[in-house]
Amino acid sequence: MFTPRADRLMPELTPEEELVLLARTLWSEGYDDHIAGHITYALGDGTLLCTPWYLLWSELRPEHVIRIDLDGGVVEGEWPAPLGIPLHLELHRARHDVAVAVHNHPRFGTVWADAGRVPPVYDQSSALGGGELVVVDEYDGAVNLASNAAAVVAAIGDADLALLAHHGVFVLAGSIRAAHQRAVALEHRCRTAWHVEALGTGTPLTGPAAAMFRNSDGEGFVGFWEAMVRAELARDPTLVPRSMQG
Repeated sequence: MFTPRADRLMPELTPEEELVLLARTLWSEGYDDHIAGHITYALGDGTLLCTPWYLLWSELRPEHVIRIDLDGGVVEGEWPAPLGIPLHLELHRARHDVAVAVHNHPRFGTVWADAGRVPPVYDQSSALGGGELVVVDEYDGAVNLASNAAAVVAAIGDADLALLAHHGVFVLAGSIRAAHQRAVALEHRCRTAWHVEALGTGTPLTGPAAAMFRNSDGEGFVGFWEAMVRAELARDPTLVPRSMQG
């Protein structure tokens, strides 16, 4: 079976470009609550790339990306850190296995979070990227307070995705590719489950197929992330000028 190399499917990207394309592609998937939400990308040196405050994910460009330390201080860039960044700071201090953390308030994920329920997996697209999904029903206030953020991270434990009651979703992964796939699958899962339950019937996906998806990490599905990157670059090739070259 022929499997094309990833570098043939999209241009090579800098970490800043990866972060921007993750934000823009997820905006198109429903992670679009105005200027809310933030993404961090651990660089392995004690600093994080971060989406800045004040900008929509749909307008983000590589030059807007900031770099922050684990105290939330901006060490590179011209924009401030998001107000809710303590959630990410506490997460990255506690979970060294997490490279990328995505927080936002997508419509259907937030509905299930507000209901305090984990939506069933009804189809394979809902399960892509695998990981454990939990509901965190502790809500003592906004996560811009370190104490509240620490409580949320403690409640998440070793899970990979969380529905934050009265708030939104939190998607964790070891890479940009895995974070994209998990985030897309989570909103698809929440949307599909909402519609299926509105019909009053449905049989969740079980058995070996369900186990296979549940144990995946989002890394093995080469092509999905690359296709969405190409679609975004077709809309705005100036994000990665190299993409305009032959």
